[in-house]
Amino acid sequence: MAETPEGVRLAVIGAGPGGYAAAFLAADYGLPVTLIGADENPGGVCLYRGCIPSKALLHLAKVIDESEAAASWGVTFEKPRIDLDRVRAWKNEVVGKLTGGLGDLSKRRKVQYLRGTARFEGARSLSVAFDNGNTERVDFTHAIIATGSSPAVIPGFDPDSPRVWDSTSALDLPEVPPRLLVIGCGYIGLELGSVYAALGSKVTVVEMLDSILPGVDGDLVRPLERKLQKSFAAIHTATKVKESFEQDEDFQVTFEGAYSGTETFDRVLVAVGRKPLTKGLGLDAVRVSTNERGFIQVNPSRETTEPGIYAIGDVAGEPLLAHKATHEGRAAVEAITGRHGVFEPQAIPAVIFTDPEIAWAGLTETEAKRSGKKVEVGRFPWAASGRSITLGRTDGVTKVIVDPESKRVLGVGICGPGAGELIAEAVLAIEMGATAQDLDLTIHPHPTLSETIMEAAAAIYGTSTHIHRPRRG
Repeated sequence: MAETPEGVRLAVIGAGPGGYAAAFLAADYGLPVTLIGADENPGGVCLYRGCIPSKALLHLAKVIDESEAAASWGVTFEKPRIDLDRVRAWKNEVVGKLTGGLGDLSKRRKVQYLRGTARFEGARSLSVAFDNGNTERVDFTHAIIATGSSPAVIPGFDPDSPRVWDSTSALDLPEVPPRLLVIGCGYIGLELGSVYAALGSKVTVVEMLDSILPGVDGDLVRPLERKLQKSFAAIHTATKVKESFEQDEDFQVTFEGAYSGTETFDRVLVAVGRKPLTKGLGLDAVRVSTNERGFIQVNPSRETTEPGIYAIGDVAGEPLLAHKATHEGRAAVEAITGRHGVFEPQAIPAVIFTDPEIAWAGLTETEAKRSGKKVEVGRFPWAASGRSITLGRTDGVTKVIVDPESKRVLGVGICGPGAGELIAEAVLAIEMGATAQDLDLTIHPHPTLSETIMEAAAAIYGTSTHIHRPRRG
């Protein structure tokens, strides 16, 4: 292993999953590290205002849904009574426990944590502004930009209005509005729409493109869409907001496209994506280039066009995923310390934490068709899974996408409860260059949902035990 160069001092701007992971690894390698974040402890948007609080609330929504579904099994519960103050407090307790733990880990590693806002003064120095008006100069030999992203806004909806929410304000649970409009059918809109529908809101979602979750394979989306059609008041695709009018207590919104009409809503959640957060960084003081969409340009080691300054996570481009940021942070630190620091994954898993969950990794069928790449697909319907039947969740599907000649696994897609937990096996298979036969011959415990991956792989050869689909040719 390479020795860590002496005299290297690292400054990390942004304390989310990319920033704090990079800072902690650098400290483990013996580097003096200054980590700069906006909150009391490391954690960033993911822990404070994103991944963690949303997943806590989605778990709550799932419990409510399952309590209703249990009636078909002969078990009936009373209608849930929502104590919103307690729900909010529980969510905050989850956040506090995790971020407090990161604060403790930061101190144990002797990482200097500064709660403030950083701005480059030059290629080897930056200033940190604190809430009390004071500033502090930080000199460095290397820096990592990990400032993340912020919710995008759309014309016609004042982001300063208390009736207009973004993902951050929606996760604060200010209230459960009787009528909620969600603009955007990506993962953020559908996840938060699911939470508020479970809590009692009448949720309408609108998407300007032709389907929910644009870009995700249709066979993975369909089971989720069928379920959401029952829990949401309406789903309008190929539709956009023509105009809106904020009244004393609510909004009047007019739609055009596949659906046209005017409806009234109490609150509007804007979930149309996120944009890289570089404003105020002082990039004009360094030679850091951005592309036409505002993302910082980086090389395979995540170094920017300014030598010694790196960028990771959302600010460095898509996919905007916490685990991608974490691994980019590792690659950057490895490069800074003279190790093999290159970000070169064969697959980055994506998970939509709705119910059912959708997860995929590697090549998708949509991408294969778009590029003209020939693939072979093995599918296993969860209606044939013993474990899914015991859960009363037979609407899922698992598919394995392989090269037609070598049968090497190129991609895997899963829709069903726990898909996000199952997809890690697929990522490992893709990274290790496994074939469908490798998955088929790997003994999976029975009865489990993980068997659906084995069975989908076996379907490539026409030998899946629990479905009869002889291989053609």
